[in-house]
Amino acid sequence: MISDLCAFIDASPSPMHAAMTLEARLVAAGFRALSLVASPWAITPGGWYVRQGAAVIAFVVGTGGLKRFALVGAHTDSPHLRLKPNAAFACEGCRQLGVEVYGGALLNSWLDRDLGLAGTVHTVDGRVLPVLIRKPLARVAQLAIHLDRTVNEQGLKLNSQNHLAPIWGLATNVDPVDAFADLLATATGVAVDQLLSHDLSLFDLTPATVGGAAGELLFAGRLDNLASVHAGLLALLSVSAKPSSGTIPVLACFDHEEVGSASRDGADSPLLGSVLERLALAIGLDRQELLAALANSLLLSADMAHAVHPNYADRHEPRHKPRLGGGPVLKSNHNQRYATTAETAAYVRRLARSHGIPLQDFVTRSDLGCGSTIGPAAAARLGIAVADLGNPMLSMHSARECAATADHEPYVRLLTAHLQS
Repeated sequence: MISDLCAFIDASPSPMHAAMTLEARLVAAGFRALSLVASPWAITPGGWYVRQGAAVIAFVVGTGGLKRFALVGAHTDSPHLRLKPNAAFACEGCRQLGVEVYGGALLNSWLDRDLGLAGTVHTVDGRVLPVLIRKPLARVAQLAIHLDRTVNEQGLKLNSQNHLAPIWGLATNVDPVDAFADLLATATGVAVDQLLSHDLSLFDLTPATVGGAAGELLFAGRLDNLASVHAGLLALLSVSAKPSSGTIPVLACFDHEEVGSASRDGADSPLLGSVLERLALAIGLDRQELLAALANSLLLSADMAHAVHPNYADRHEPRHKPRLGGGPVLKSNHNQRYATTAETAAYVRRLARSHGIPLQDFVTRSDLGCGSTIGPAAAARLGIAVADLGNPMLSMHSARECAATADHEPYVRLLTAHLQS
C-alpha cells in the first residue's frame, strides 16, 4: 500500500497531474466519464466520475435507490512555487523564472533543490496539453553564509519577489523568453506560435521513499494532501463492487484548497452540489428527495493533520498531541476552521471503535491561529454534516514532508468504513 502511495505521489507533481493520475486510476477500475456540458446524464449502476480542471468527483451508483450520500472530500493541490505568465528573464548573467508562491509554503524548504516543471499549456486550437519536465531544470540558490554571516543566529529571511526566482541556465545571446518558449514547445511537441498560456508548477525531483531505521517513516513531497486523495481513492474502489443499499459513496477531490477554495474548481463553488443534483435527477429523484438525501448525508473532510513535533512540543495543545504512528486524527475547532461538531465527532468515534481503528484528537493551541480545510466550505455550500480528519505528519507545507508508514492503512480502512455506512 505504501509503495502504491509513493507511486501515486510521484506521478502527481502538479495539481493537474494529480487529477490526471486519479482519473487514470478510476478508468482502469471501470469508472465511466460524465461531461458537465452534456445533458441529460444517462446513469446506470456502476462507477462514474466528473473531472473539471484539477478537480475530480467520483461516485458509485447501486441498485437500491438513494437515501443518503456518504462522501469523502480531499484536495489535489499543495503549496509550491508556480510560474508567472511572463516567467522567463535574465539577470546578472543567469536565466531565471519569475514565480508566485502558491499557498502557505515553507519558503526555505524550496532552496537548493533540484526542481522539475509540471502542469499544462493551452494552444491556439483549444487543446490543453500536459507538461512534465522530470529533470533537474531549475534551482533556487541560497545565498552563501559568507555573504550572510548572521543567518544561523537571526534566522533566514526571504522576500518572495526578490529571493525565490530559480536559475534555469546561463544568459546567452538567445532571448530567455524565446528559450523558454522553445523549452515548452519541445516538452509538448507543438510549435512555439501555437502556445497561448500556461499553468506550470515547480516540483522537487526527489522521489517519495520509505525511510527510518525500520522503514517506519515516509518522506515525500505533497503528502498534504495527496495521501488523503490516495486513501479516498482506495476506499472508493474497495466499495465500488457492492455499495450499501440506499447510499451512494462519493469521492470529491477539489483544487485550490491551499488558497481558500473560492474558485470554479474549489470546494467553495457550486461544483459538488451541481454534480450531486444532476446525479439525483438522472436516477429519477426530484428536488425534494435530493434535499432530504443531503440532510441525511455526511462528508469526511480528509486532510492531513499536525503530529506533535518532538523538537517543538510546546507548540501543541497539551492534551491534543497526535503522534506519528498513532493512527488517524479527528480535528476540531469551535471557530469553524474545521467543521467537526460533537455529533459528527461521535459518528467518527463510533465508526473507528467498531472497526478497531485507533483515533487521535487535534485542537490548535488557543493562542495560535488555526488552518482550515474544505470541510467548512462544503458544509456551508451543501448544508450537510461534516467531520474533519486526517493522518498525522511533520513538515507540513514543506517541499519535503514526513509521515508514518503505519498510519496509511487505518486511514484507508476508516474512509472505507464510512463509504460503506
